[in-house]
Amino acid sequence: MSVIIPTEDTYGRLQDGRPVRRFTFTTPEKLTVKVINYGCIITEILMPDKDGKIQDINLGFDDIAGYETRHPYFGSIVGRFANRIKNGIFKIDGQEYSLAKNDGPNAIHGGIKGFDRALFDANVEGDKLVLSYKSPDGEEGYPGELTLVVTYQLSPSGDLTLTYRATTSKPTCVNLTNHAYFNLAGHGAGRKSLEDHVLQINADFYTPLDDAWMPSGEIRTVEGTKMDIRKPDRVGTRIHELTCNYCVGETGILKDVAKVELPSTGRFIEVRTTEPALQCYTGCNMETMAGKDFVTYQRYGAICLEAQHHPDSINMDIPLRFYTNLKTGWSAIFYTDFDVK
Repeated sequence: MSVIIPTEDTYGRLQDGRPVRRFTFTTPEKLTVKVINYGCIITEILMPDKDGKIQDINLGFDDIAGYETRHPYFGSIVGRFANRIKNGIFKIDGQEYSLAKNDGPNAIHGGIKGFDRALFDANVEGDKLVLSYKSPDGEEGYPGELTLVVTYQLSPSGDLTLTYRATTSKPTCVNLTNHAYFNLAGHGAGRKSLEDHVLQINADFYTPLDDAWMPSGEIRTVEGTKMDIRKPDRVGTRIHELTCNYCVGETGILKDVAKVELPSTGRFIEVRTTEPALQCYTGCNMETMAGKDFVTYQRYGAICLEAQHHPDSINMDIPLRFYTNLKTGWSAIFYTDFDVK
């Protein structure tokens, strides 16, 4: 069976002068995925529609300068802990740790300088792009030196597989995801086209949030709520309520968790993961900003399907399998697969 070997070119330089490298995967069916080693960011997903028209379905910027500005994590790997930690505080083995706070009183997506702003080492190993970063002990307040390896692989049939491996020098918490924003009509198509997307999420339960977007600690059934999208339905019927953390099953078991499609284009994305949660986000908090190709992005212009552990789970009295408390010398390994067609 043939494999897709990524090619490499230069994407630009950071403000401090360090070069940023770009890697490009292209399938025989003309699906193209581009990734840079700054934040492991997916910068482009060029995807044919049912008539062969190719469009970029992934929100982002034209150059590295855009990704160095404040932005909503377009295409980035986020961590050490994706999503929110209440008051930026957690305990491990009785020791309390205070994190950098970047969401009011809370910590979100790893802090002020999370993995989305790290320059990773990069190597091509066969058909895999392997990106690695050592997060120092105490970075953003997190304990332990954490060695993170992120692998991207694109199959000829369009399966984009992300593998995360994290190892720590002392007990810490780890929660990793990719924060790509998708619009299957094209990255600049906006809210009207997003409302026509059809979404299905295979989850019987969700974690309710308070007014500060923090989980209450409860796990509730989706039955009878607008969060129930176990049967395919238009995003426009509940575009705000779909910004929700769904409980999708056991950690470590690969399962089908979501599908989003746009019937008018014939494009769809299916998500499989070993993670226990899926954060669906419809861009309800997005600020108006200039994106690539002279496009202006606005609220509700794209959807994120972020496979991860539950928000603030390090502080929750719920089963151990629902969060990652990583012990010294242990490795945590997570897989997420986007079947992009």
